[in-house]
Amino acid sequence: MENDVGARLVKALKNPQDSESQESFAKALEITKAYASSGAATHFSAVGRLFYDLFEMFETGKDPRQK
Repeated sequence: MENDVGARLVKALKNPQDSESQESFAKALEITKAYASSGAATHFSAVGRLFYDLFEMFETGKDPRQK
């Protein structure tokens, strides 16, 4: 499943107009931008991880913390 989510993310980045994941990407990006600009992020790596987890959540409908 993880490789599938990663492949969808790469496809959304390379060709956003033709990707089925465009909505998930946009939602995850918007929430991640809000988090990063809020000052709540304590480490830069948290922002990237949050984006990936949100994208995975929107794509699969499952909580990524339940791995």
